[in-house]
Amino acid sequence: MSRLQGKRTLITGGTTGIGLETAKQFLAEGARVVITGNNPDSIARARTELGSDVLAVRADSADVAAQRQLAETIKTHYGQLDIAFLNAGVSAWVPIEEWTEEMFDRSFDINVKGPYFLIQALLPVFAKPASVVLNTSINAHVGAARSSVYAATKAAFLSMSKTLSGELLERGIRVNAVSPGPVETLLYDKLGIPDAYREQVNKDIAATIPFGRFGTPEEVTKAVLYLASDESRWTVGSEIIVDGGRTLNG
Repeated sequence: MSRLQGKRTLITGGTTGIGLETAKQFLAEGARVVITGNNPDSIARARTELGSDVLAVRADSADVAAQRQLAETIKTHYGQLDIAFLNAGVSAWVPIEEWTEEMFDRSFDINVKGPYFLIQALLPVFAKPASVVLNTSINAHVGAARSSVYAATKAAFLSMSKTLSGELLERGIRVNAVSPGPVETLLYDKLGIPDAYREQVNKDIAATIPFGRFGTPEEVTKAVLYLASDESRWTVGSEIIVDGGRTLNG
């Protein structure tokens, strides 16, 4: 397969879950890949798994200066960039009374502010044409309890797929979004759910999905691959929901 043959690609949050699986499938399709992460152990494991041809860069998505440095690294490494999959993010599900200003700011910094300024920093680096895919979430649409801040960050990010499309299309940059439902990734291991309740929580979540199970990173990556490739060249400012029918239940 060579749907991305020679395409110069950046995948943020590319060391685990959807990002790592996307890197694998992009490589299989002929892309050249740079990934980012913020955990040294995860970065090391991803380097081993993906091979020495993949550049793995440590970059905190919340740090605007780090995003600008990342753009410079991409320029030095590639010259120009054909595809960016902005996937790095955090998911914190907390009742409103437990949120602090610091927690709120951190969520928005990682999920919205950092990626926004990364796009800004990459403007001189993007090839013409280029494809940007934002990893949002069905929580931008679903009013799930305890997700108030997380959902707000993803709604803001989803909005950018449309507003930035209108602004950047004349530069040859397409922006689209993929919105996964519940997916079997480490993201759910970071929600602070005690192990004793984890199995029940998983059953409760699966019960809200008409398909009857969590999705897999591979299933989400297929949508990312389409939006990144030239097959979607007439697709602009769109959202692909990959959720096993979860949004059918409101």
